[in-house]
Amino acid sequence: MPNKSENYSKRQLIGFIVTLPIFIILLLMPAPAGLSVEGWRVFAIAAIMAILWMTESIPIPVTALLPLILFPFFGVVGFGNVASSYANSNVFLFMGGFFIAISMQKWGLHRRIALYLIWVIGTSPRRIILGFMVATAFLSMWISNTATTMMLYPIGLAVILHLMEGQSGEETASDDSISSFRTALMLGVAYAASIGGISTLVGTPPNIVFVSAFSKLYPDAPEISFFTWIIVGSLLLLFFLPICWFVLTRVAFKVSNKNLPGGRQVIREELNKLGPMLIQEKLVAAVFSATALAWITRKDVTIGSATLKGWSSMLGASDFLHDGTVAMLAAIILFCIPVNLKKGKFLLDWESAVKIPWGILILFGGGIALAGGFKSSGLAEWVGTQLSLLGSVPLPIMILITSTTMTFTTELTSNVATTSLFMPILASTAAGIGINPLLLMIPATISASCAFMLPVATPPNAIIFASGYVSISQMAKTGIILNLIGIVLVTLLTYFVVVPLFEISTASLPAWVH
Repeated sequence: MPNKSENYSKRQLIGFIVTLPIFIILLLMPAPAGLSVEGWRVFAIAAIMAILWMTESIPIPVTALLPLILFPFFGVVGFGNVASSYANSNVFLFMGGFFIAISMQKWGLHRRIALYLIWVIGTSPRRIILGFMVATAFLSMWISNTATTMMLYPIGLAVILHLMEGQSGEETASDDSISSFRTALMLGVAYAASIGGISTLVGTPPNIVFVSAFSKLYPDAPEISFFTWIIVGSLLLLFFLPICWFVLTRVAFKVSNKNLPGGRQVIREELNKLGPMLIQEKLVAAVFSATALAWITRKDVTIGSATLKGWSSMLGASDFLHDGTVAMLAAIILFCIPVNLKKGKFLLDWESAVKIPWGILILFGGGIALAGGFKSSGLAEWVGTQLSLLGSVPLPIMILITSTTMTFTTELTSNVATTSLFMPILASTAAGIGINPLLLMIPATISASCAFMLPVATPPNAIIFASGYVSISQMAKTGIILNLIGIVLVTLLTYFVVVPLFEISTASLPAWVH
């Protein structure tokens, strides 16, 4: 994110200087053949948003507000219609998820869950790393991957420092083994945070950007529910996390499987510090569990010829209820459960709740508004027509290209901004070549969270790099391996899981595209 330091980088300065001239030049140019004036104006707005997002000359959420002003000003969409994008149902889904995450952090439930998972899984150095990765991935499914990394990083650091202090005697580990262990552990936390976030709609912002843009572009399409997404995301997690652990401990750093002194002792000490589970933690855990269950069971599930009714159908309100409804209900319940009624203390208070990342919610709205502008102005259809020549490219190759492009693009830019920009373009591309838009939009969304090479790629990478135990060369060498593995996994997942799960025909466009 920009403006976090006192120095304004050359990249930011260049973006700031060139954006306005480029915008004016584009507006003065005639619209290409077959594209309306409104469509060309949307293209110009999208172009400057892309420049500002990539250079981060102004804060990313501020760039996301541009459609709110520019679309009405240039006669593309009325202010009310644009403003509704910033209050999309999926924005409230993520907002509710943020509130639940804040309550978990407020009472330390997330820390207890993480420590317990590490304690259960970890014994040898490799298993300790696996324990940290499993704990990180699980928490990142439900709360911010940044917050998860910030919480587990000091715990991992405590384990490392304990091992370094205990280097005396014949059975202690060598400097090389501890060096390999600490680097693999630090990278494992960062990478597991990104992989875990893919698994649920509330796990990482690109997932919500995709679902929101998809519903905006194709309002008649079947809803992508929490349950449907978790099937796709969990399968990727199930394969990718063990592979990542294997690469870190066997390929990149050769972590010893012999016991290191004191690793489990640190985790035990941290658990003891927490003491017995407080009633506040139990109540938050109950709300969190009920919310997750409600998300998963809301929609009908078809297994073969049998259909399991979701609770929204049983209530006769499946057309009115949304995963966002569940999220906001859970948030309100947290605000209403007292901890100390005499003192007016509740499970969640506004002083804590106000700390959620509001900028991310604005960014969602900007992405949804941009997608709406693409559709209403005719730009989406025009882009699809221009890219129709790609129809001769085999589908697996198209998916592979999409995944590769998104993976390496997000190494240098915000994955949320990149996803917001690419969703309408990929939807148009798919329509232009006559395939289901989900075949390109889903792999692009997942790949946006699979950038492992550089510190700037994701907040978890940046946090771990700042620890001083991981160099850029170590992150880049390990990350390129995982980037390539991720591209292959996403391509295979799309072709062999997404196609049958969403009942996608690879030969023709679905009726809801037209």
